Amino acid sequence: MSNLSARTGRDHQRYDNNFRLVSGCIPYRLVKDEEEDSTSVDFETKLQVLMISSPNRHDLVFPKGGWEDDETVLEAASREAMEEAGVKGILREDPLGVWEFRSKSSSLEADCCLGGGCKGYMFALEVKEELAIWPEQDNRERRWLNVKEALELCRYEWMQSALEEFLRVMAEEGSTKEDSLALSSISNRGERQIDPRYCFVV
Repeated sequence: MSNLSARTGRDHQRYDNNFRLVSGCIPYRLVKDEEEDSTSVDFETKLQVLMISSPNRHDLVFPKGGWEDDETVLEAASREAMEEAGVKGILREDPLGVWEFRSKSSSLEADCCLGGGCKGYMFALEVKEELAIWPEQDNRERRWLNVKEALELCRYEWMQSALEEFLRVMAEEGSTKEDSLALSSISNRGERQIDPRYCFVV
């Protein structure tokens, strides 16, 4: 059992015009062969994202949860990654975007915000540590997937949109033009400029 604990309850939950505010992230890693040139990475096969199962369901989702009033949105995203997926790393400061969606997790959540509406801030997290023990390990399983698998298995449209935006950001920062073109072919969303700043929030 984990000696860490996950936050519960809604006493400190943030809201914005009846929307419950949510923060989450897309954990990722680059897998390279030892003999591979470090300046060239086949993003389509070597970029992996971490997804987790939903409690009592077979859905695969990215870590996310309520943004509380005693933490920043970055701290909330990092906390959810640790609590739900048991990972820590480098969190990109700039959000991939903000998505509005309707929560389907419980009638209680629907009662807490207008029609179950939520507003989710999603970030990219480069995973540097996978914990052997984490707060929600009894209810969730971790699964590393390549980008094509993740797009196919991600159930929720807004999370697919966040993943596509993440792929755009990674493509823009690809080390070669070929990498960028290969990754762009996976996603057909429009271009978006992202300021590549980083911070440690672990």
